[in-house]
Amino acid sequence: MSTTEPRITVGVDGSAGSTAAVVWAANLASRRHLELKIVHGLQVAGLYYGGGMTGIGAATLFEAVQADGERAIADARALAASIDKDLVIVTELPNDPPVPMLIDESRHARLLVVGRTGTGGFADMLVGGTAASVVAHAHCPVAVVRGRQKSTVVPETGPVVAGVDGSPNSEQAIAIAFEEASLRGVPLVAVHAWNDVTYDDTRGTARILTQPESLEEDEQRLLTERLAGWQEKYPDVEISRKLVRDRPRHVLLEASETAQLVVVGCHGRGGFTGMVLGSTSQALVQHAQCPVLVVRPDRK
Repeated sequence: MSTTEPRITVGVDGSAGSTAAVVWAANLASRRHLELKIVHGLQVAGLYYGGGMTGIGAATLFEAVQADGERAIADARALAASIDKDLVIVTELPNDPPVPMLIDESRHARLLVVGRTGTGGFADMLVGGTAASVVAHAHCPVAVVRGRQKSTVVPETGPVVAGVDGSPNSEQAIAIAFEEASLRGVPLVAVHAWNDVTYDDTRGTARILTQPESLEEDEQRLLTERLAGWQEKYPDVEISRKLVRDRPRHVLLEASETAQLVVVGCHGRGGFTGMVLGSTSQALVQHAQCPVLVVRPDRK
C-alpha cells in the first residue's frame, strides 16, 4: 500500500527539459504549500556488469557519473529555491535505474513530475517507451512537462482541459482538473469525444459502425452527469463543455495547442483490460503542446 506524503517529486537529469520540469514543479509546490523532492537516478550498474569496464576505469567513470548527478541535483535545487525561498526542498541521488526509482518514489508523492527530453538519462527516453512505463505504473498522478511546438517553453496561459469519458478513472481526472483550474484561476474546458470506436486487430484497423444521431443525446447526458456537482464545489471556475464526434486523442491534442494543462485518466472505456496505458494518454504524453497530467486509478 502506498503512503502519500504532502510532496511533489520531480526527476532531473540536467537537461533543458528537466529544467522546465523543475520550474513547473516548484511553482506548483509553492502555490500548494507542499514539499518539493528532487531526485536523480545514477543508473551505474551497467558500468560494472556487461559494460566492458572493471577496476580503475569503471571507478573513474562512476565518479564522473556521480559528479554529473550531484551537479544536476544542485542546479535543480538552486533553481527551485530561486522561485520560492521558503519552499521546503529535499534531494536524493540513489544508485538505481531511473524508471524503477521514479515508480518507487511515486508511492510516497502526491504528484510525480518529469520532463519531456534529456541528455542521456531517463528524460531522454521519454520520447519513446519510458514515459509510458512511468505513467502506466506509477502509484500517483504523473505530470509530463511539455512545451509548445516540441520546445521547452512551457505555456503559462490558457485553460485547463479535462478529458471526460465514462470510466471511474475519468472521475478522478475531473476532480484534479477542477482543482487545478481553481488553483490557477483559469477556465476549465471539459472535452468528451464520443465516437471512440476505432481499434486495431491482427488484420489492421477496424471500425465499429454506429448511429451518431442515436448516440449523441446519450453522450451529452454522460458529459452532464460526469460534471454534476463540480460546479457547485468550485463556483469560481468558469466551465465550458465540448462534445465532439471524433477520436479523443485528436481532440485533446488540438486542445493542448492553446491550453496550459491537459488532465486525463490513464486509460478510458476504449482500452483493453491488459493495456496499462491507453492510446489517448500515450499520444498526449508524446505529442501534446503543454504539460499533461495523467491520473492513475487508486491502488489499494
